[in-house]
Amino acid sequence: MLFADGFEKAFVGLTIPSSNRNEVAVYDYMLCIDVLMKRDGMNEEDAIDYFYFNVVGAYVGEYTPVFINRATMEEAIDGQV
Repeated sequence: MLFADGFEKAFVGLTIPSSNRNEVAVYDYMLCIDVLMKRDGMNEEDAIDYFYFNVVGAYVGEYTPVFINRATMEEAIDGQV
């Protein structure tokens, strides 16, 4: 299993392994942005840009962590996330 270095405060758990997917670490997207803003002094726009380019875009194989954007069912259906 691989973990996203420096994002321990954004860790929320593990996926449930299935027949076609391994167990991987799960992180909260907004908490990751908060980490970058507080730890590295970035503004929100820079933190989002950095996160997508350097973290989400860094595929490291089948154990690459996943990042979730928490939402209510209504927000997801309405496309508000």
